[in-house]
Amino acid sequence: MDKNVYTIEEVDELKAWAEQAEFPAEMQLDKAVYIPDVKETVHRLIMQAYVCHENPRLQGCLRLLERIKARVEEEKRS
Repeated sequence: MDKNVYTIEEVDELKAWAEQAEFPAEMQLDKAVYIPDVKETVHRLIMQAYVCHENPRLQGCLRLLERIKARVEEEKRS
């Protein structure tokens, strides 16, 4: 998902998803991104998302959350 800005409701939805999701202990998201503590990383990204969700230049945390969400849901379906 490539958005310019997120609404607070969209950040709330990501937070609600994260609160009920089961995360692996660690994750290799792609060749360049290794996350040693997925649960803690998601928690911190959510906190950052509430601060930056309206700034189009600071959307990296939200893009990373979307990628983590997609990977977790993909692995859940497998």
